[in-house]
Amino acid sequence: MAIRAPSQDGTVLVAGAGGFIGGHLVARLLAEGRDVRAVDVKPLDAWHQLHPAARNVRSDLALREECLRAAAGVREVYNLAADMGGIGFIENNRAACMLSVLINTHLLLAAREHGAARYFYASSACVYPAYRQDDARVTPLREDMACPAQPEDGYGWEKLFSERMCRHFAEDFGMTLRVARFHNVYGPHGSWDDGREKAPAALCRKVARAVRDGADAVEVWGDGSRTRSFMYVDDCVEGIRRIMDGDVAEPLNLGTAELVTVERLARLVQEVAGVRLRHRYDLTAPQGVHGRNSDNTLIRSALGWEPGIPLAQGLVPTYAWIAEQVAQADPVVRRPAAVKAAAVRRR
Repeated sequence: MAIRAPSQDGTVLVAGAGGFIGGHLVARLLAEGRDVRAVDVKPLDAWHQLHPAARNVRSDLALREECLRAAAGVREVYNLAADMGGIGFIENNRAACMLSVLINTHLLLAAREHGAARYFYASSACVYPAYRQDDARVTPLREDMACPAQPEDGYGWEKLFSERMCRHFAEDFGMTLRVARFHNVYGPHGSWDDGREKAPAALCRKVARAVRDGADAVEVWGDGSRTRSFMYVDDCVEGIRRIMDGDVAEPLNLGTAELVTVERLARLVQEVAGVRLRHRYDLTAPQGVHGRNSDNTLIRSALGWEPGIPLAQGLVPTYAWIAEQVAQADPVVRRPAAVKAAAVRRR
């Protein structure tokens, strides 16, 4: 399928620019020479990345009048704004997650009113039904498997509803809409210790603290047998740009097909850190579905590309960045006696 040449004309709006993926997307668009209006509800000093070359604006896009202001004169809209986090957050904040529907509703209306040429919506693999993910040996999820619907309660329902709203805005108003279903994005410059972090960041933090403190064990949520695929943020941003510039109107999976257990993820983080730790399994912690993996048949066919950065490779810069945050946030000087009890080094 055809992919249009990226436009260098007109202002680009990135909603949710203060978030993890949004910050990386702003950097990419600026590198392409785009004029970027970066908007987020958080104070500027709380943004994960703040790029001086962008026009950075604090605004609550849950409000229609704020969306109208943000989208004025904009050629393209990237909507990554949402109240979300890892499984621990979304299972305990379902109402807050569902209220993100206000952002997409009002931003779609604003984009239509101002005549934006293209609109990208960041959806999630959480739209897929739980009944298709009740086995760790999961069948990779194809885009047509989202219905009959039984998405993740709260967050998944909001994403699925917003996808359908995008579809009908395209059908009824002739807007050009693009939708990607993100599968577990990780990398540096994201949440790592605020209750919103996902499994790769959480395990990087736990291992970094174990290394720092000379501990010999690390906590793992669940028994380690649940399976996921994890996509490095550079692949995510590349996919966003390709999908936005492509001609596929239906939602596309955006994730890797590299399925690993949580146990394997924890071991990979330790390999990067150069340690081997015992695992303490917390069976009471939120765990999500038993298995989830991305079927990339459609994106390969449509774009001639799919996310391909191996997990072991992406964890190297991710762990290095999080270990640096751990050291800066809470430095601890080891006692001499603790050194001997340090994590067993990898043989």
